[in-house]
Amino acid sequence: MLLPETLNKHDKNRYQFHYIYFIPWKYQMVEAIEKEGGRVTCLSAKNNIRILLKARQIASYVRKNNIELIHCHLPWAGIVGRLVGKMTGVPVVYTEHNTWERYHKLTYYLNKISFPGQEKVIAVSEDVANSIRKHYHKKKPDVRVVSNGINTEKYSTAHEMGRDIRKELNIPDRSTVIGITCVFRKQKRLDIWLDIASELHKKHPDTFFIIVGDGVLKKEIHEKAQSLKMEKYLHFAGLQSETRPYLQAMNIFMMTSGFEGLPIALLEAMSMGCTPACTAAGGIPELVNDNQNGILVPVEDPILLVSRLSEYLQQPGRLKVLAESARETVTTSFSLQKMVSELETIYDEILN
Repeated sequence: MLLPETLNKHDKNRYQFHYIYFIPWKYQMVEAIEKEGGRVTCLSAKNNIRILLKARQIASYVRKNNIELIHCHLPWAGIVGRLVGKMTGVPVVYTEHNTWERYHKLTYYLNKISFPGQEKVIAVSEDVANSIRKHYHKKKPDVRVVSNGINTEKYSTAHEMGRDIRKELNIPDRSTVIGITCVFRKQKRLDIWLDIASELHKKHPDTFFIIVGDGVLKKEIHEKAQSLKMEKYLHFAGLQSETRPYLQAMNIFMMTSGFEGLPIALLEAMSMGCTPACTAAGGIPELVNDNQNGILVPVEDPILLVSRLSEYLQQPGRLKVLAESARETVTTSFSLQKMVSELETIYDEILN
């Protein structure tokens, strides 16, 4: 989602943007990127080793299209991007989204070994930047924190969404809806998320839950929900290219992650007026302050969200205050325009 959003704000009189992706079924954002003027190419590679084998093809694309700067996201794209940079002489910038402690050993070492082959590194949070500095002690490349940002004008309840998700799902207007938008992967700990939801519903029967997303753990998560008999109050919305109507239906955005960078989905939810209730994973504490603009519990004790949320569910006025503060936090410090301006400054430093 971040790619078309940032492209909308970039100065396209100064930059032309090309996008290469590798996993064929990750095509959901292609239309949105092309609509904003980006050129998108899929070089099909179904695993990480095959991504590396695409280096010559990427290098050919870079030369053919006179690419002057390569910007990579995620470790294996970063590894192959640095290799392409060496082959073509084109400078490379890389955005690190996660802490190094969380990477598979092979990913960790290949990322570290190839790390000098780039001009700049962007960390999405101070937590991520500190992780890089802990494991990589050389002075170059320079590590710069550029916090993720979102389009706070777009992610606002002031817009007419064209869909009433509560009505579609037969959720009463006065009920509290707790939800999440995410990829179904291990780090999100959706099994724990379901346990918390189940316990909250026992205490507060007028509470409903929505999970938007998909992923490799889909079967396990659905089976867990069935074992907890949640079908009457939990809704799986599947993968959605437009999440705003779902966020508008939610009162609370709950995350039980074991680790994070600085989650775009959380920024979007807060901008839409959802109260965040999260584990203090990664860069989340840089965004959410407990009892000020949301609810935070330790990563190692996510089940505390049951008691913390139960307390707030009995005081909806307090929840509303947190939601308003959450929206203000994002509009003040995590806007998309701020992020894009900082990115363009880095691009200019490298190119000029």
